[in-house]
Amino acid sequence: MTQANALLAGLEALVEDGMLRHLGVAFARFIATLSAASPAIAADAAPAAPATTAPLVLASAVLSELEGRGHSCLNLGELAADPCALLGWTREQWEGVLDASGPLPADAAAWQTTLGACTQVWVVGTEDRCQPLVLDRDRLYLRRYWRNETLVARQAAMRAACVREVDAARVRDWLDRLFDAAAQEAPAADAGPDWQRIACAIAVRSSFSIITGGPGTGKTYTVARLLALLFALAEDPERLRIALAAPTGKAAARLKQSIDDALGGLVARVGAALPLAQLAARLPSAGTLHSLLGARPDTRALRHHAGNPLDIDVLVVDEASMVHLEMMAALLDALPATTMLILLGDKDQLASVEAGAVLGDLCSDAQHGAYVQATADYALAASGQVIAAEMLGAGDMLAQQTVMLRKSRRFGGPIGALASAVNAGDPAAVQESLRCPDGGPVHWIAHARQSDVLALATDGRAGAAGGYRAYLALLQKMPRADDAADPVAYEAWVKSVLLAFDTFRILCAVREGEWGVAGLNQAIEQRLEREGLIRRRGEWYAGRPVMVSRNDYGVGVFNGDIGIVLPDPARADAQRVYFLNGDAVRSVLATRLAAVETAYAMTVHKSQGSEFRHVAMVLPPEAGQVVARELVYTGITRARECFTLVTPAAAVLEAAVLRKTKRASGLQVLLGEAAMEEGETPGRI
Repeated sequence: MTQANALLAGLEALVEDGMLRHLGVAFARFIATLSAASPAIAADAAPAAPATTAPLVLASAVLSELEGRGHSCLNLGELAADPCALLGWTREQWEGVLDASGPLPADAAAWQTTLGACTQVWVVGTEDRCQPLVLDRDRLYLRRYWRNETLVARQAAMRAACVREVDAARVRDWLDRLFDAAAQEAPAADAGPDWQRIACAIAVRSSFSIITGGPGTGKTYTVARLLALLFALAEDPERLRIALAAPTGKAAARLKQSIDDALGGLVARVGAALPLAQLAARLPSAGTLHSLLGARPDTRALRHHAGNPLDIDVLVVDEASMVHLEMMAALLDALPATTMLILLGDKDQLASVEAGAVLGDLCSDAQHGAYVQATADYALAASGQVIAAEMLGAGDMLAQQTVMLRKSRRFGGPIGALASAVNAGDPAAVQESLRCPDGGPVHWIAHARQSDVLALATDGRAGAAGGYRAYLALLQKMPRADDAADPVAYEAWVKSVLLAFDTFRILCAVREGEWGVAGLNQAIEQRLEREGLIRRRGEWYAGRPVMVSRNDYGVGVFNGDIGIVLPDPARADAQRVYFLNGDAVRSVLATRLAAVETAYAMTVHKSQGSEFRHVAMVLPPEAGQVVARELVYTGITRARECFTLVTPAAAVLEAAVLRKTKRASGLQVLLGEAAMEEGETPGRI
């Protein structure tokens, strides 16, 4: 048996131990079957190359495993330095790999030499034979992820370098109308600049801009004023083509509703100078990125791409932290060079479930500013705001188009203090923030049992509205049979049920186990049935909350949409699932939904883009790789008024706060290189 085959056998044992996915070993086995004679990688005169090596097999399996955890590449230096930390394996398991593989390369340079000699690997800068693996210096990629990272880097650099000429005095005049001018004349001594104004001034002249900030900092409030500013500056505002999008249907609906509300409040302020009401009414409904790009159920190919670009002038994308690498690449590929792209999101939230942490990579240092003097001068002229000296630097062009909003208008109390402590990675400050009196907005059940979660699920807790009893009680107030024929009355009742359900949610860090989504949903159902609040008669019962787990374009539902099963007023024996999009109620026959799951409890990942009056976040007994700072921060910031933390073991919280997720990526390096190709000199616009 060769070392490569022996290693594959050893990796299969790790699959049995739950340390590797079957897919990772299958991919490694596929790579091992390729040779210099394979049509996929060979040319008429393929160079001589060594047979498949054990290091190549191991690197392929590890790369596939990391891709499943959200990384876009494998850093060879990290693999050489501490593979156990990289993969979560024990020393004994790693030694078992060494026994099967024989000696492995000692450092990153040796790994590069070994992998670079394999015919299955394309070394960037050499002749490309369409190999499935790509080696870009000390980073090993699956080819499509290298291609996506390269596309995102080049597009972002190209667009960031495209700065429009604008009349700064005219921008300043309109910003004075759109924002509270009185507050600008007499700001608080320690208020600092109005970053919302600066964000509008920066974005209005940019083909690519990022507005980041935590919950309550006013990202959609700001972008609504930016849209009004664009209308005001446009030669023909009625011809300005604007699109609004987000990764999920719920986030898209919230984006449109927030912008409509903000623009509605501006109508009286701008007066006759701008027909804002008519222009705002022309804004299209927000949609998912999948629908914007023309995703189809029968293929991965999208309708819109470089050969068939989108026909829009301005695109606003909310919740950009949820946009994974492949989707961001597809979006940038489909946008004409003249389209203005505005990304909104919280860079400190959880990254996408799929590979990549694009927003975090694009604006990782946004808190430091790094604005060149020319940017500061323009910001002063266009917004009237002074960027402090400590925010100046020699940042690249992308830094000049990025603004971080810093003042939260929603999280000023205990929830805000807790979120800030978690984001800072300070366990002592986190525990101090959790020491609130009973009945306060923040509460910690440090040594919980599952029964504590079930009590929260049923009735909430003292001082915190919540629990599912309230929305289930509304089921008893369903319109009578004769009233159900009135669609207005029935829809009003449906809407009241949906709104009541959305006041409270249980968020989990993991999916499986007693403390995960699967275990808690089952236990909550049983508890609610014992209490007489639900009557389960099969899968579809009145009051069951469900989450769509797969996009279904034929039905018009998308991954992450949450609805509630209620009787169909037109058919006595049928059930429909009702969804709330903004203020509009829509429904689908339950039997037409092929991919849904019960949603009394949901993962923190799935909660992104949503807010609830009261959030109960449940951590598992052990802090695995997934339970990290970003997850805890994201869970906390889903709560508007009350937050309850539930931990079966108190120590897991400290471990989570100290663990910061870092996804392997080459995007920042590629961005720097792409910027230089655009002829950029740091410190100059």
